[in-house]
Amino acid sequence: MCQKTQDIAVHRDSAPETGGNRTRPNPPSDAVINLDHGDPTVFETYWRKVGEKSTIKFKGDQSLSYFANAKNLCWFLEPKLEEEIGRLHNVIGNAKVKDHFIVVGNGSSQLIQAALYAVSPCDHPEPVCVVSAAPYYSSYQEVADLLQSRLYRWGGDAYSFEKDEPYIEMVTSPNNPTGVMREPVVNRPQGKIIHDLAYYWPHYTPITSQVNHDIMLFTVSKCTGHAGSRIGWALVRDKDVAKKMVKFMEVSTIGVSKESQLRAAKILGIISDSCQDDKSPDLDNFFEYSQHLMAQRWEKLRQVVKLNELFSLTKYPSEYCLFTKDFTQAHPAFAWMSSKSNMEDCEKVLRGHKILARSGSRFGSDPQYVRISMLGRDQEFNLFLERLSSIQEITSEN
Repeated sequence: MCQKTQDIAVHRDSAPETGGNRTRPNPPSDAVINLDHGDPTVFETYWRKVGEKSTIKFKGDQSLSYFANAKNLCWFLEPKLEEEIGRLHNVIGNAKVKDHFIVVGNGSSQLIQAALYAVSPCDHPEPVCVVSAAPYYSSYQEVADLLQSRLYRWGGDAYSFEKDEPYIEMVTSPNNPTGVMREPVVNRPQGKIIHDLAYYWPHYTPITSQVNHDIMLFTVSKCTGHAGSRIGWALVRDKDVAKKMVKFMEVSTIGVSKESQLRAAKILGIISDSCQDDKSPDLDNFFEYSQHLMAQRWEKLRQVVKLNELFSLTKYPSEYCLFTKDFTQAHPAFAWMSSKSNMEDCEKVLRGHKILARSGSRFGSDPQYVRISMLGRDQEFNLFLERLSSIQEITSEN
């Protein structure tokens, strides 16, 4: 938890994990609602409906070896996961897998570190700057500076980077926190680009093209909601870069859990099947189902914001989606909300109403902005809307 919110305890449901058709109780009316992080529990409803189809079992004699495929460049990558990653991207059409190596990691967080290590020049006298266009993902600075590496360091807003030297630019598209599509900003020959595509899935944004970059990062957590499995993958064009990323994983964690990989493969397989009627006609299309959930939430939030007249939200154009074959708007995982009044610290105002959100200052932006997770459970999201509505009443009384 960030320093600003340490004085407020994070509400945790006291009920055990849901199972079957059981649902969690509504949180107490005075509970603190934590929308600071992007814990994707919104998709629990879908996986509860899937039920036993997503079950995977392991015997005691399975997965003893470190190796999954000693002949593969990424020797700890389970063949089944590699197969399902390629299949899913081909079904969705959001990224080109051909001519790329697949590198699996413990979530995209480890892959970001691995990619920074792999593309940093070893012969540069000073750590190279890691930059990203503001508002940028709030964890990039922490990731870049955590180890105080001699290879790289945080360089701040890409719009302000003017040095004529090597650099690494993180491009998050769709952007976290704004949800808009992004392109590189610096655009100089000395630079290396890492494309963080954690949210480039049809339930968050229209798929307008099949991206084909040198390094592309994805994660199961934001695709399917299985954040606890800690599985991410990179599509890497350059073999030497892929080798260095694998070496980073080898030294830091000696690979990635086989159980997590096989569970992720099972989940990705179900999603691909759900998108193909001939494969599993009894499954709801995961992305259509999830897009409907996200669209409903955004509609409710926009109605509340329109009525209280104190805040504003990012507007998104209607674009043709290659996956849905229809025009649609983005329904991002986060709402980037700003104050229309004289509020100087939007995060502080929300915290006063027991809503934890992440200040715009954490993203290299203004504290009049705040990032709000759209990915929590229904009970918490509905309580958030009630409290957001009440802010207008309290303000008007003052």
